[in-house]
Amino acid sequence: MLQVDGELEALRMLTDRREALSRRRVQTVNRLHALLAELLPGQAKKDITPLQAKALLASVRPRDVAGKTRRRIAAEELAELVALDAKIKKSSAELKAIVLARGSRLMELRGVGPVVAARTLADVGDIARFADRNRFASWTGTAPLDASSGEQNRHRLSRAGNRRMNHVIHIVAISQIRLDTDGRAYYRRKRAEGKKPLEALRCLKRRISDAIYRQLVTDARAGETGPGGHCGATQESSAVDLPPHIDTSDEPLPGPAKPSPRPASTTRKTDRQRNLEATA
Repeated sequence: MLQVDGELEALRMLTDRREALSRRRVQTVNRLHALLAELLPGQAKKDITPLQAKALLASVRPRDVAGKTRRRIAAEELAELVALDAKIKKSSAELKAIVLARGSRLMELRGVGPVVAARTLADVGDIARFADRNRFASWTGTAPLDASSGEQNRHRLSRAGNRRMNHVIHIVAISQIRLDTDGRAYYRRKRAEGKKPLEALRCLKRRISDAIYRQLVTDARAGETGPGGHCGATQESSAVDLPPHIDTSDEPLPGPAKPSPRPASTTRKTDRQRNLEATA
């Protein structure tokens, strides 16, 4: 248990580090964009890439002191951006390796990358602590809150639960909506039913929460499988809303067969017969 907790703690630290690098990257890009906008008005895109920034810097040769200083600082910001991208790439690869080494298949879900999978594993810990998908959705803050009034039956997003996990699921939902996925089709179907964008997004986030829960339970069951393919009973009792997993190894082994006793009346009759034969 201590070893498992240590692994989860290490995973949390690595995930926090990866997220911190991402925040630093956003700040660096914003500063670089501001400098390039001063040097080359209207030519620098907001989501500029390192290669684009390098090309823009190579095309400008300011002559005044302020311009030269601005270009030098922009070059330093660009160098920091390149270094951050290298660190982020290395961190993502490390997280992916850890997630796969733990036997998780979360990354098979659309929109779930190494960072999302690692954050989920680190924050969830043991999925057995959630009795069912509804408890899990309550914890992730994706369980809807009733906001009905009069004849209108509506629900709204919950602000309770683990806000970090809620943000993670939000990222997955936005990714699915942007791509050609079943999630986007589901979102559009909810919009066609008359739901507002936030309501349709809430429905999709709850659906993603359920999918993550099912995958975590499945992975936990696979992890409990022993050398002979026998499954433990821990996850079976926790996933009450999923179809039960039946395995012959879950049944008790039969004990020694008990002999069937003869009827008492038959035994007494036989004894009397033997006594009569002995006195004859």
